[in-house]
Amino acid sequence: MQTAYEGVAGQRIVVTAGASGIGRAIVNMLVAHGARVHICDVADNFLEEFAADHPTAGVTKADVSREADVDRLFGEARETLGGLDALINNAGVAGPTGAIEDLDSAEWRRCIDVCLTGQFLCAQRATSMLKEAGGGSIVGMASVAGKYGYAFRTPYSSAKFGIIGLCQSLAKELGPSNIRVNAILPGIVEGPRIESVIRNRAEQVGVSYKEMEKEYLDKTSLRRMVTADDVAAMIMFLLSNAGGNLSGQSIAVDGNVETL
Repeated sequence: MQTAYEGVAGQRIVVTAGASGIGRAIVNMLVAHGARVHICDVADNFLEEFAADHPTAGVTKADVSREADVDRLFGEARETLGGLDALINNAGVAGPTGAIEDLDSAEWRRCIDVCLTGQFLCAQRATSMLKEAGGGSIVGMASVAGKYGYAFRTPYSSAKFGIIGLCQSLAKELGPSNIRVNAILPGIVEGPRIESVIRNRAEQVGVSYKEMEKEYLDKTSLRRMVTADDVAAMIMFLLSNAGGNLSGQSIAVDGNVETL
């Protein structure tokens, strides 16, 4: 009988935006189960704290929307890890909240560049390393906003729909090379990011934070948020031997969000 997350120990894994939030939860769980990790992030304070807590992990300051940064990330990851078995494409931004006629095109481009183009760039660089290893896994961080339209968060939802298409396309393209590609669709994940989103939306429509939070939770069957550890646990499963035949899937970790 397989033990939980069997096969994760010893894997060489790049996690983008791994110094805080969901990325940090993923790294903590990977390291606890014996994986070797190299991360990137853009925030100096988070990177310093991460390096202090995980002195054996590789760390690169990199913005995944910039090709030169991505090249440097994977060059340093090769030096740290000696190869690659998995990529967790976690980096993203919340993007602007607003009506379509009020959105700034620069904010639109920034959201698409980080959330979608960043995943493409990282997957592109990772693929040759995964092929060298004889196969592996790519996990793209999408969102339930990638299966429902999301009024007033058009850039974010558009990017997340794109990630699902990217992952499903790569699953078909890379499957013959023994590379599995899946997308994770978190729902309402507790933490500072969703608090900011709820606060911005509440201010926009003129209601209290609590009223807007309830509106969000009332659209979720379990009436509660999920945690970063919930998301990390699903990624651990996908990287483990138990997930060895899962590819091309879009898996929601969301308490069953019914609509947005």
